[in-house]
Amino acid sequence: MRIEIKVKPQSGKSEIILKDEKFIAFLKSPPENNKANLELLKLAKKYFKKDARIVLGKTSKTKVLEI
Repeated sequence: MRIEIKVKPQSGKSEIILKDEKFIAFLKSPPENNKANLELLKLAKKYFKKDARIVLGKTSKTKVLEI
């Protein structure tokens, strides 16, 4: 399953929410040295209870995850 998720790094909280049928990830990590992407993958694993990987948008704020 593939989902599109909008990422908001350095937001002060760490969570994934579903708003208006779109996923938004709030991350504490900064978008440098792959820190935000790693945090996103950890959160996605916890939220969806399955492993996830980024298939599109590694350097973008809008990413596509494969669950």
